[in-house]
Amino acid sequence: MKAMIFAAGRGTRLKRLSENCPKALLDVGGRPILAYVIEKLKNAGVTSITINLHYLGDKIREYLSENNFFDIEINFSEEDELLDTGGGLKKAAPFLKDSGPFFIHNCDVYSEIDLQELKDTHQANFALATLAVQNRGSSRTLLFDKNNLLIGWENRDKGTRFTLKGRTPAQALSFSGIHVASPEIFEYMPGEDKFSIIKAYLDAAEKGAAIYGHRVDSAYWIDIGTEEKLKKLNKHLADNTLPG
Repeated sequence: MKAMIFAAGRGTRLKRLSENCPKALLDVGGRPILAYVIEKLKNAGVTSITINLHYLGDKIREYLSENNFFDIEINFSEEDELLDTGGGLKKAAPFLKDSGPFFIHNCDVYSEIDLQELKDTHQANFALATLAVQNRGSSRTLLFDKNNLLIGWENRDKGTRFTLKGRTPAQALSFSGIHVASPEIFEYMPGEDKFSIIKAYLDAAEKGAAIYGHRVDSAYWIDIGTEEKLKKLNKHLADNTLPG
């Protein structure tokens, strides 16, 4: 199985911490968060990973080289400018489209979500994509119908909301930045180079494709988008590390 890790972003909310260090290499529990993501994917059966690069990408390459690429095939998709999640995935298509379903994982996310269960749900539903979602009460959410199919999004802070015509939301859930997609997703990509993956998913859903939400409410999840969250994750790992 293959996977895509998004690691191109600048991490501007981290301010001084990301001035000379890409988000993927920020220290979490004594090693870069990228190491956790790669090992989690390997444990889920992934044998080939594609990582998109932009901001301080050479440092990511150097780190992986120094660690023998974690004994897994790693490909790099270079972005001259940031292409957002959908554009980044589209550019990496040559590494991913000639296979079965593949994982997509943000580099700045640590979770204890069961990836095998996510994959099994995806395959059982014959889905185009399956998104790990939680009821976290955040202001930005994805909207799903009673059958757990993606039909829209909402940003309560800005008072904006979008739903597919004729579809009624039954639940608003927070996206984890972890998903599984089938290679057919590339057939639904728009013509432009820069766009959100959620836009592609909603375009596909409007055309009848199945984009499911998979609830993982009980699993620990956190992104390290701010210094405060980074400290919170380090405390979680320290409190849950087994002695010896």
